[in-house]
Amino acid sequence: MVLDTLGKALHGAIQKLARTAHVDEKAIKELTREIQRALLQADVNVELVLGLTKKIEKRAIEEKIPPGLDKRAHVVQIVYDELSEFLGKPAEFKVEPGKSKILLMIGLQGSGKTTSVSKLATHFKKKGYKVGVVCADTFRPGACEQLMQLGQQVAVEVVGDPKEKNAAKIAKKGVEHFKDEKTELIIVDSAGRHRKEEDLMEEMKDLVKVTKPDEVMLVIDGTIGQQAKDQATAFRQATEIGSILVTKLDGTAKGGGALSAVAATGAPIKFMGSGEHPEDLEPYVPSRFLARLLGMGDLETLLKNVEEVVKEEKIKVPDKKDLMAGKLTLRNVYEQLEAVSKMGPLKKVLQMLPGVGANIPEDQMKVGEEKLKKFKVIMGSMTKDEMDNPKIINSSRIKRIARGSGTSESDVRDLLKQYELIQKFLKTFARGKMPKTGPWAKMARGKMGDFPPR
Repeated sequence: MVLDTLGKALHGAIQKLARTAHVDEKAIKELTREIQRALLQADVNVELVLGLTKKIEKRAIEEKIPPGLDKRAHVVQIVYDELSEFLGKPAEFKVEPGKSKILLMIGLQGSGKTTSVSKLATHFKKKGYKVGVVCADTFRPGACEQLMQLGQQVAVEVVGDPKEKNAAKIAKKGVEHFKDEKTELIIVDSAGRHRKEEDLMEEMKDLVKVTKPDEVMLVIDGTIGQQAKDQATAFRQATEIGSILVTKLDGTAKGGGALSAVAATGAPIKFMGSGEHPEDLEPYVPSRFLARLLGMGDLETLLKNVEEVVKEEKIKVPDKKDLMAGKLTLRNVYEQLEAVSKMGPLKKVLQMLPGVGANIPEDQMKVGEEKLKKFKVIMGSMTKDEMDNPKIINSSRIKRIARGSGTSESDVRDLLKQYELIQKFLKTFARGKMPKTGPWAKMARGKMGDFPPR
């Protein structure tokens, strides 16, 4: 997960409070100490941590409990509110249909800027906008070729001239080209630079003059932790920065330090990157990010992702009435697994479900992903009739499917058993009841045992 260790530590601190018999001053102080430890281990600045935990402690002890809440719920709400504010104010990046918006990307070399350009292009192309990229990086050898390759992968036009050494000239020509093409988002990639390299900083100022960007976005490497504050401050002194994109937040222990340090400068973080794939980028909304960090899920983002995948891949969503009646075919299951795989790693998807992702151990998650991949291969070896009517699958068919998929007969039976469990779960749920027993009952309540359930 993004900042996995920090998330588990914060989640553990809140779970410890939930198990406390009496939420008194002693329990609150213990909670704030746990939060302090979690944030310091994530490389968050000591002064920032002390300031945050003092606010949490003061509010939790002194504030009156609102009607309808108990003390425990009120303290959790305070923690959530203060951490959300601590991680920055929400700031949206807007593109208007039919209008050209110029975005200039800046950052240190090695920060992941060029990869982030392709991710942003993918993100907005999926939303239906016309996107174009200008490569104005004349400093790094092969930069233009790399960006053009990335552009081909995501089907976005990239313009540049590897032989031209004047970055401002390339940028001006590229922006004019895309404006003529009525491109709605024009992304200009500049050379990575060190904040003390005067020539490159001057080049950046020239790019601002000739492109007249609607927004300048600074890309910061999330693995540098507290140093992010110095970087953001130095770049802000050189040019006006409209937003920040923090990269490499997948698994780094210093990600918390980078996010909090940048937020402390007052510069709005608008995107965060958490992987190598073009899809591994998402808008930074502090409250949603924190909800996932604490194991509360993020259903809004999950539903948006599902909607985008279904629309892009033209996946047929099963009728709700059929689902609730348990009329789910293996073809439906296969299509939904395809949709989930398009949304990224399973762990990332499950973290958006309240109380689910945070409770699944890493080893079980890996086993679960492998099992789902195997299920897809097995279904790929079935006939159309078997996919649409699994009841016809008998022993001889099981043998044939196992041979065709390179799996065992027990693997095929395991898939059919899971399919039957899902159907029973949906029928029970349709009657307005939650399953009381069995593996899917645990999942329905956010208490994971084995994953997938056995």
